[in-house]
Amino acid sequence: MDSCDDKLNTELYKALMKGDEQEVIQLCRSIPEGPLRIMTIHMDTVLHMATFSKQADLVLKLLEILPETHLNMLTLQNDAGNTILHEAATSNCTTNAAREMFNKAPELLSLRNLLGETPIFRAARYGKHRVFEFLADEADKVCAKMTEERRIDAFFRRTDGTTILHISVLAEHFVLAGSIATRYPYLINLLDDDGMTALQLLSCNPLAFQSGCQHGFLKKLISSLVSIKGDNTKGGDDQGVQVCKPVSFISDLGWRSPMLEAARKEKARYESAAKLAWLLIPYDTTWKNTNPRGDRGKPKTHRYGSRASLNEKGLGRDGSQSLTLGEEEKENHQEWSQESNKSFTERGGEEEGNETLEDYTTPIIKTGETPLFLATMSGIREIVEQILDVHPEAIEHINNKGRNILHVAIKYRQIEMFNLVVSNEMLARRLINKTDNWGNSLLHMTGKKRSGYLAEIIQSPALQLQKELLLFERVKEVSRTYFIKHLNENKQTPEELFAATYYELHTSATDWLKRTSENCTIVAVLIATVAFAAAYTIPGGPNQATGLPLLLSQPFFVIFTLTDVISLTFSLTSVVTFLSILTSSFRLQDFKNSLPQKLMLGFTFLILSVSMMMVAFAATIVLMIHNKERWTKIVLYSVAFLPVTLFAISYSPLYLSLLEACKYPFKLLLNACPRSNCVPFQPRMNNKLLEDENMRGDSFSIKPHKSHSNSNPV
Repeated sequence: MDSCDDKLNTELYKALMKGDEQEVIQLCRSIPEGPLRIMTIHMDTVLHMATFSKQADLVLKLLEILPETHLNMLTLQNDAGNTILHEAATSNCTTNAAREMFNKAPELLSLRNLLGETPIFRAARYGKHRVFEFLADEADKVCAKMTEERRIDAFFRRTDGTTILHISVLAEHFVLAGSIATRYPYLINLLDDDGMTALQLLSCNPLAFQSGCQHGFLKKLISSLVSIKGDNTKGGDDQGVQVCKPVSFISDLGWRSPMLEAARKEKARYESAAKLAWLLIPYDTTWKNTNPRGDRGKPKTHRYGSRASLNEKGLGRDGSQSLTLGEEEKENHQEWSQESNKSFTERGGEEEGNETLEDYTTPIIKTGETPLFLATMSGIREIVEQILDVHPEAIEHINNKGRNILHVAIKYRQIEMFNLVVSNEMLARRLINKTDNWGNSLLHMTGKKRSGYLAEIIQSPALQLQKELLLFERVKEVSRTYFIKHLNENKQTPEELFAATYYELHTSATDWLKRTSENCTIVAVLIATVAFAAAYTIPGGPNQATGLPLLLSQPFFVIFTLTDVISLTFSLTSVVTFLSILTSSFRLQDFKNSLPQKLMLGFTFLILSVSMMMVAFAATIVLMIHNKERWTKIVLYSVAFLPVTLFAISYSPLYLSLLEACKYPFKLLLNACPRSNCVPFQPRMNNKLLEDENMRGDSFSIKPHKSHSNSNPV
C-alpha cells in the first residue's frame, strides 16, 4: 500500500513540476482525498503545492472539484503551520485563489502558523500589495467591533511582538509599509521584541537611502538620467521608467537595459523609503524622553584633587549619577547593534477613541536610542533633516550616556551630520560645550569610535590617520580653547585619548609610509639612471667627425632632449622628497599635513618623470622611423614603454586619494588670502558664537590655579 502511495505522490509531484494541470486534476479525481491529499514529507497537500508554485488557474480548478464534504478539511496545516491561505498570501497572482479559499473557509483568515503569523502577516512579509489589500479588507470586516489591542493581537502581530509594519520595514517593502501606516496608524509606535518602533528600524538601514550609499561617478550619472513615474502600481512591481533625453533612444528602440532597470529600482527604493520616513516621523516623540541637560560647573584641566569625596553619595562632578571606570570601558566596546537594540519598557497602552495624531504618540522608554540618533549613527541625512524639520526641538535630546547629537555624530564619524548641526549658530551654541557622563567633550569623542568601526575604504593607513586628525581639527574649530586641556573621568585630555586610541594606526601608518617611500625611491633612482644614460646614447648616434648628433636638426630630437632632461630633474626631485619622508620623525601631528603633502609631492614628481620618459621614448620611436632604422629597435623600445605605462596606471588611485586628502591645506591657504570688501566671506562658524558664550549664565568659570579640593560637586 505504501509503495502505491509513494508512486502516486511521485506522479503528482512530477505533474506539478511540469505544470500539467490536466494530469494533476485527473490524479486528484482518482483518489478519495482529492486535492487535499498529503503528498510531501512536510505534510503539504496538493493544494499547498499548487498554491506555492503560483499555478493560480490550477488552484481554482482544484477548489472547484473539491467535494462539499471536504470543505472542513481546507484548514489543514503543513509541518510549518501554514494553511493554503498562508501560501496564497505570498504571491499577488494568487489573489483570486485566496478570495475563493476565504469564501469556502472563512476561518482560514485567523489561523496562525508556528511563528504566530496570520495570512495577512505573510502578505506583508512578502510585500504582496494586492493580496494584502484583499486580506486587510476582510480582516477589517471581521474585527470592526474589536478594540485596537484585540484587533492587533488577532491579525497584525505575531507571537514575538513583531507587527505587519515592522516586518514590511525589515523586508524593505516600503510602499506597502506606507500603506499599512496610513491604514493602521496605531501600529506606528508599537514595539517589537527588541523594543524597536518601525521608524527606529528604518533609521538603522542606511542602504535604503541615497545618503547612506556611496556610488561612483558612473552610477550617479545613470541614476540622474532615470526618473520614476508619479503613479505607482499597487503591487510595486510594474512601475514605469522614464529616462531623460540623453538615453531615451534606448526606450524608443524597445531595448531593456539591465543597468537602467537596476538604477530605476534603486531610485524607486530610495524615494519610497523617504516617503515612509515622512509618514512616520510626525508620530514620533521619543526625543521628549531625554536626560537632564546638566553642565559641569568648570572644566577639569589638572589631575589634582580626590574623586572619593565626590562619589561618597554616588554623584559625579556634575551632580548626575556617577558611572565607574569599568562601565566606561564597557561602553567603549559595545557593539552598535547593542546600542540601538537595548530593551525598552513594556508597551504602554494607547488611548482608544478618535484616531488623532496625539492618540499614537510613542510610549515613554527608559533606554535605547531615538530615531534621530539612530539616523545620525547610520548617516541617513534624509531622516535627520526630516525630524529636525518636523520636530526642531528634538536636536536637544540627550541620551542615557549624557550625549547629544554632536557626540553621536563624531563617535560614528558622520561628519556630514556634524556640519549640518553646527552650521546653525544657535544650535551649535547650545550643544558644543556639553560633556557626557564620563566627562568627555566633543574633542574627546574624536578619540572614540564604536567597536567594529571600519574606516572608509581608502588606500592606506596614513590617509586614514590623516582623516581622523582632520576630524579632530574640525571639532577643535568649533570648541572653546580650554577644552583642549579638559580632562575626562579617566584623567585624559582629548589629545592623550586620541593618541592612545590610534596608537596602532599610527604605527601601521608609519610602516606603510616608510615602505612606500623606500619603494618609490628605488623607482625614482632607476628612472634617473635611465634618463641619465639616455642623454649619452642619443638616437641616431653622433657624427664621428664633429661629435654632434646626426639628428640635431630634427624637431623630435629637441623634444627628446627636453623631456629627457625634465625626466631626470623630476626623478631626482622625487628622490629628495621621499628621502625627506624617510628621515622625518613621524610624529602624530605630521600625518595631518606635512607627511601627506610630501608624499603627494613625491608622487607628483615621480609620475611627471615617468610621463616625460614616456614622451622621450615616443620621440625616439618617431626619430627611428624617420631615420629608417631597423624595426627590431622600435619593437624593443615599445616593449620597454609598456611597464612605464602600467606603473602610472597602478599608482593613479593612490595619487587621486592623496589629492583628495590634501584639500585641507589648500582651504587654509585660500582662507589666508586677502579678500576684497565686496566679496563677503562666511566662515564655518562665526567667532561671535564663542564670544556670546561668555555672556551665558551657564558658561564655565575658569579657575587659574591648581585646586586641591573638589569635595563639593557644582
